[in-house]
Amino acid sequence: MKTRGKIIIANWKMNPAGRDGAVALARQIESELEECRWVEVVVAPPAPFILPVSQVLRRAKLGAQNAFWEEAGPYTGETSWSQLKDLGVDHVILGHSERRIHLAESDEMIARKVASVAGHEMKAVVCVGERNRPDADISAEVETQLRAAIAGLKRSLLKNVIVCYEPVWAISTMPGSSPDTPDNAFRAGVYIRKIVADMFGVASSDDIRVIYGGSVTADNVAGFFSDGNMEGALVGGASLRAEEFGKIARLADEKH
Repeated sequence: MKTRGKIIIANWKMNPAGRDGAVALARQIESELEECRWVEVVVAPPAPFILPVSQVLRRAKLGAQNAFWEEAGPYTGETSWSQLKDLGVDHVILGHSERRIHLAESDEMIARKVASVAGHEMKAVVCVGERNRPDADISAEVETQLRAAIAGLKRSLLKNVIVCYEPVWAISTMPGSSPDTPDNAFRAGVYIRKIVADMFGVASSDDIRVIYGGSVTADNVAGFFSDGNMEGALVGGASLRAEEFGKIARLADEKH
């Protein structure tokens, strides 16, 4: 596997409630990153706060939580990849389980979004993960989601893809959730790379980054780096607490 610095992505989801809170949180996160040298940090605020947050980010890069596949057109309520790119967004979270569940986002829709984002030199953060905890092997549900999401890509675009293994059963806001283990995340990472190798050739499995998401905290993230062999993390709830998010980023920085 290529030696790359870690990437930590803050997924604020539909938080904070207002613009001032978003700007304040972004400033606090920036102050927490002053000692970081190697880790790549991305902040993905809700769409209405992308512009004001972008104006205070210096160390962190700007992300978004969704993008539509067309450049413009009659798509009420949507925001296109090109509009986001014009605001300075370079990472877009796609296929998150909350959108699959609450908005009935299909594999086909996600694939079109991935193709548009990755095809225009932005980073597509593709979320995959099963709903129910596996007994041993990683669920075939992960394979179905991943194959559908990247099937339309040329190999040359895999460098613009970050695959996030985020099992639904491990997300803290989901009913009956339980924490994942680094061992299971390691198995998922191997499984994901095997799928990519099968689709694009053995050497291609090293073209993508594989990161972990699902109840990531400062207390557990180091295990996902060392024992889970993850190249980064998608951080939800903990990204709303600047001090804890800063600890996560610094732990990732140490693992470069």
